[in-house]
Amino acid sequence: MSDSANARTEHSGADPYGSDLAPHERRLQDLLQASTSIVERLDLEEVLRRIVEAGMRLVGARYGALGVIGPDGGLERFIHVGADRHVVAQIDHPPEGLGVLGAVIADGAPIRLRHLHDDARSVGFPAHHPAMDSFLGVPVRVGADVYGTLYLTESAAGGFSSEDEDLVVALAATAGIAIENARLYDVARTREVWNATIADVMAAMLDITGDDVLDVIAERVAALIDAELVAVAVPHGEDELRLAAVHGAVVPSLNGRVYPATGTLAARALAERQAVSVSGQPTTTMFPWQPGIGPTVAIPLIAGDETHGVLTVSRAADGSPFSAADLDMAFSFAAQASIALEVVRAREDRRRLETARDRARIARDLHDHVIQRLFGAGLALQAVSAVSSPDVTETIESQIDAIDAAIKDIRTIVFALSSGERRGSERIKDRLLDVIADMTSSWEAPPRVTFEGPLDAVVDAELADDLVGALRELLANVTRHAHAHHVDVSVSMADGTARLSVRDDGRGIPEGGRRSGLHNLAERAILHDGRMSILTSPAGTSVEWTAAVPAARDAEEES
Repeated sequence: MSDSANARTEHSGADPYGSDLAPHERRLQDLLQASTSIVERLDLEEVLRRIVEAGMRLVGARYGALGVIGPDGGLERFIHVGADRHVVAQIDHPPEGLGVLGAVIADGAPIRLRHLHDDARSVGFPAHHPAMDSFLGVPVRVGADVYGTLYLTESAAGGFSSEDEDLVVALAATAGIAIENARLYDVARTREVWNATIADVMAAMLDITGDDVLDVIAERVAALIDAELVAVAVPHGEDELRLAAVHGAVVPSLNGRVYPATGTLAARALAERQAVSVSGQPTTTMFPWQPGIGPTVAIPLIAGDETHGVLTVSRAADGSPFSAADLDMAFSFAAQASIALEVVRAREDRRRLETARDRARIARDLHDHVIQRLFGAGLALQAVSAVSSPDVTETIESQIDAIDAAIKDIRTIVFALSSGERRGSERIKDRLLDVIADMTSSWEAPPRVTFEGPLDAVVDAELADDLVGALRELLANVTRHAHAHHVDVSVSMADGTARLSVRDDGRGIPEGGRRSGLHNLAERAILHDGRMSILTSPAGTSVEWTAAVPAARDAEEES
């Protein structure tokens, strides 16, 4: 072969097998070495880069790139080698698969040009792109499909030969095998990670209940996948969904929000009972307050005939689409998580039944015995006060008032203990009492609970959800941090304002303790033109959460 062949041989490096090989044999040896460098790796990103580097060495090209074809037929990714990173940073935009680059994709066959700009298909280069003349483009197939295209430019010999083309075509065949191996390895590794996550979720579910289960699912998935937003929505009524768990750096406090299901990706997943995905910005809304998101998958959480909710995972607007392997793994994870969720729910039902029986017995004892005794003692004291001196009468009457207050407290406790019979009620007072019953079942003593004002008449569904969520979070904080002996819960409606107050005699949240829940509550209050205040003293902690209720203010003005 002529000087051009020698130039390519020198570019490829020293010949470890001796200099007595003919130029043709030497180039075949270079091809073997290049192929070996590709197939010995399993990391897909490294394999793709090595394909470009091997092609450049093999034919003496100054620049090389591998364009990965996306679902729309254009270039989804562009791995380039040879250009200085400062030069790359100045280029207006990466190649988009137009002109000659697009012709290689469309034809699925090699294209070799001595002068790129002379070809009628050439559309030029983006601004600040390095000048390129000679060109060789070869499709890379994985199985029967074209995975991408290997582009090589600026031959050291001044132009690429037919022999160069044959060598790169052979290299592309090996590259397709290496890419398939790397993808299979990636799928196996992904499956292993998903299985480990499933085991982790199963273990975590042994010690958690309620919406905490869904929160664990969302948290583990968010840690596993490069996602912008992970959410779990559960059915709420006939045509609505409630966000039971939300994870994502750009997401404000959305837990507990209720929104219409019609037209959403989650509703579609529930209807089809299978994972559904979109590769770009969802054409159907996930929920009204969603941030800007990109590729999204929605996976129903179904066990048998029971639908527990929908897991949605979204990447950033410029994120890569979910692969078929991602969808398979996510669906398998959702199936296992649904079974675990079913087990947790069954365990909770048994616990609730046992608790309901105990509470019913305690409520009967309090009502039939304790209240009657106190009532009798009050009547006896009233009789004594009628024949006593004024000083003694005043003391007796104060004790009668104390007995009346105790009877009122016991009736409130009986009402709370009986809340299990009101499951499913939409009255805000009942929902709040249900939360108190659920959250305080392990406390030494139940909290004192008072209600004032027409809550059920003026509080709308959205505020009711936030009020219930706020009470749940505040009682959870008391359980985690306060170590209190006495807790007072007050819910009132006055002057157009709903007011929730939780006071305890505990030690409050420690310095450096987790406060994200309280921060979220403050944001919820602001959304309702309200506020949240926290007062801590040696005597305990008092948290007040308020929200404006225009309907209540209008009713008060009319009256």
